[in-house]
Amino acid sequence: MRRSPTGITAALAAATALLLLAGCSDGGPSGTGGSAASAPPAKGTVDVVRTVATKLRSPWGLAALPGGDLLVGSRDSGKIVQIAARDGRQSELGTVPGVSHTEEGGLLGLALSPGYADDHLLYAYFTTDSDNRIARMRVDERQPEGRRLGAPDTILRGIPKGVIHNGGRITFGPDRMLYAGTGESGRRALSEDKSSLGGKILRMTPDGRPAPGNPEAGSVIYTFGHRNVQGLAWDTDKRLWASEFGQDTWDEINLIEPGHDYGWPVVEGKAGRPGYTDPVEQWRPADASPSGLAYAKGSLWMAGLRGRRLWRIPVAGGKPAGAPQDFLHSRYGRLRSVLATDDGGLWLTTSNTDGRGEPSRDDDRLLLLKVT
Repeated sequence: MRRSPTGITAALAAATALLLLAGCSDGGPSGTGGSAASAPPAKGTVDVVRTVATKLRSPWGLAALPGGDLLVGSRDSGKIVQIAARDGRQSELGTVPGVSHTEEGGLLGLALSPGYADDHLLYAYFTTDSDNRIARMRVDERQPEGRRLGAPDTILRGIPKGVIHNGGRITFGPDRMLYAGTGESGRRALSEDKSSLGGKILRMTPDGRPAPGNPEAGSVIYTFGHRNVQGLAWDTDKRLWASEFGQDTWDEINLIEPGHDYGWPVVEGKAGRPGYTDPVEQWRPADASPSGLAYAKGSLWMAGLRGRRLWRIPVAGGKPAGAPQDFLHSRYGRLRSVLATDDGGLWLTTSNTDGRGEPSRDDDRLLLLKVT
């Protein structure tokens, strides 16, 4: 049936209104709502395309530059190197001043500003002599190697530090807000204490202020009751997921809902207790001890330290779409950071020079993976 011009205009207006409604939001990405992505295959595959770089020292933070090269931070030394994706050539950007390495502390997560192509700002989460903090630095590629980092501008300080459980993963969300996973620094009570930034997922503006729509006005705290969050990732429906270290019983993958209490130290793993949000999946620490997390090809991909393997968790509609699968078991040792490539593959770093691994002559490494 042929439509009149008036009918076509009305249809276009209705479609535009629907699109605008779908794109509007008052607060941060939520674990509910959005369209349910089609379920990925129950079984997947992992192929190592190539080893991109070797002889990295205590790699932790990982970020991809707009041109495809990678930035990798050394936890222990505070240095950041740029690795050419094409041939693995390494060049030093510089060293983040004020980094204090003790056990699990040091230079941890890295994230690029959403407007990096224009502002050239690199964000870093790191341990100092007094706390964990987040700072941003301008990258100037015109400067000589080793001197390309500007002076740090601290946007958030006062995150509790400890010999253990410093958290450290930072990433910008689809809402262009900065998210950070923190640890409770070995002091369990901090996780449930809303006056502390420890044991939380934080959400803030790019200059460190509380983000609009946070559960509590004037606070950067987004969720609480965490033990040690080191992985953050969004799926295609803008749901936020987090990987978390358990203690002796269960490591976790959590679907993050603003304002929710994830239970530590009252519960660990799936407890079914009112008032606490259970994880979506759980593992024995010997099989996981998770750090990095990424989303690609319909699945979450979780790097395991003690477990020495890469876990695939297929998800759809905010729920598991199949049983978790493990890959690369003991092939490369401890695995730290995982990052999705533009074409649906993965970057993966090992973590054998962190004092707890058994490094080979080529450790640590940056790997490129093809996944389904």
